[in-house]
Amino acid sequence: MTGYRFTAPLWPYPGEGSWYFVTVPEDISDEITDLTEGRRRGFGSVRVTVTVGTTTWQTSVFPSKTGTYMLPIKKLVRTAEDLAEGGPVEALLELVDF
Repeated sequence: MTGYRFTAPLWPYPGEGSWYFVTVPEDISDEITDLTEGRRRGFGSVRVTVTVGTTTWQTSVFPSKTGTYMLPIKKLVRTAEDLAEGGPVEALLELVDF
């Protein structure tokens, strides 16, 4: 697996619902885009395994309009790891199937 460590703030998606994300840094997003060319899934998503603190789960990252990827952080993880809006999230992101 190809893995990336980064820290980014937790932010809520605008609009209804309680979706929260962290933005994958630009340099990592660029590398993911290069590595996954022609292999991305629906909406340009890429399957990943993520570890935040002691919590590990599988999800997908999704491309944003700015060219970076957005990593969803589900409520279970936010609660287990005591994550707050605007606070830092230290993540290990690993590409699945690469």
